[in-house]
Amino acid sequence: MSTPVMDKTRRLEVNKAGSKMISDYWDGVFNARERGDQVVWYNGQALNPIFQAAGLVWCHGEAFSARLAAQHLEVPAQQAGEEYGYIGELCSYSRTHLGCAVLTQKSRQGEATGIVGMPEQEQLASKLPAPDFFVNAYSGCSTGQQWDDISFRVFGKELPMFNVSLPFLWGNKPDAGYLVGEEWEQTSLHVEDQLYKLIDFIEHQTGRPFDWDALRQNMAYIKRASELRREAMALCKLTPAPATFWDWISSIAHINFLPASQELVDFFAAVKAEVERRVAEGISGVQNERYRLYFDGIMNWNKLGWLAKKFAAHDVSVIAGRYTHHAFWQEPHMIDPENPIPGMAKHYLLCPTNHGTKTIQDLVLRDCEEYGMDGIVFHSTRTCRAFTNPQQLVAKAAQRDLGIPSIFFEGDVADASFYKDEVLESRLVAMLESIDVRRSRAVTG
Repeated sequence: MSTPVMDKTRRLEVNKAGSKMISDYWDGVFNARERGDQVVWYNGQALNPIFQAAGLVWCHGEAFSARLAAQHLEVPAQQAGEEYGYIGELCSYSRTHLGCAVLTQKSRQGEATGIVGMPEQEQLASKLPAPDFFVNAYSGCSTGQQWDDISFRVFGKELPMFNVSLPFLWGNKPDAGYLVGEEWEQTSLHVEDQLYKLIDFIEHQTGRPFDWDALRQNMAYIKRASELRREAMALCKLTPAPATFWDWISSIAHINFLPASQELVDFFAAVKAEVERRVAEGISGVQNERYRLYFDGIMNWNKLGWLAKKFAAHDVSVIAGRYTHHAFWQEPHMIDPENPIPGMAKHYLLCPTNHGTKTIQDLVLRDCEEYGMDGIVFHSTRTCRAFTNPQQLVAKAAQRDLGIPSIFFEGDVADASFYKDEVLESRLVAMLESIDVRRSRAVTG
């Protein structure tokens, strides 16, 4: 597979500073035991402001799996997961992270694995410090909701765990809608109660009182960072778009699990400033933008740079997506730093996989209208059924209500073997040709 001849991407320069922030964070995780810190492994929603206020070191399972995949270092962990008995059709986030758990546990016990070759990669996958306890807060995914229990077994059923209950938002009542209705209000109160119980659990595990002032400060930082992020995203409604979906993918780690701090706020202030500067200077995120597309699906982390270049080579600006724009503290107005738990509870329900299809359709089609999309690209993530389940219905709604075409391509979040470049290439070219035909008819008609 060869790289597109010409790299027409113009990625945000601030991403370079952002990469260092991520590396520094993971180095801190790897060295936690040397500092004598307690470590929590967690999956699902962004509980890290709570962990940070409690003085813990936190490792987000999906985040580490994504990092390994983005660095093309995921294979040893996935092989370890396979040795342990988890098949390739299992969510590759969980399969990769469970493989890391297996490697970590075997490393602690001085046992060897059957994995051959790539010793440096295997060593990296086993660098995570073993957890003192587990916390799970998964919404909209049955695999995720069992992840902590499987991890519990890998570590010999010896470590405490806590599961935050996050019910699915069906949205099928007459008063139901996005952020409104009795279902929304009652479910939010249920999650609030779970978060208070989680804090009680953490106090028991740490043996010290929870620092509520620290949580208030953390959420003040996150609220401001999210406001800046959303303001920068909104500037991409302009034509040509000054930044792309790939830029927002590159900054997911920061808003999702990096420590809440002034540095986090400063980073997103720099993101917004660079986007504003591009608007003022007429610089686009893709050279010669001719098409504007929406990306629906969790990111294929093995192919981040590859996909960015592929779309740009066809003069396509991929601008927004359900994964980037409908997750990660995306409704900052709901955060009240002085009373943080209610706004946190609401956000934990707003996972892109935790809505009924009608709500997902409404959100995606709203984005397509506001950002002036010409079409939708659906990443049918092979091992994430929760994200792919409604995609066909969303595609039909986009064609019916907005008259915009869609294509589907198969890939995965952390397993490169499912991606077939020739499939995406042929379908993308065909869709762009159909967009050209529609445009010509509009002119002549």
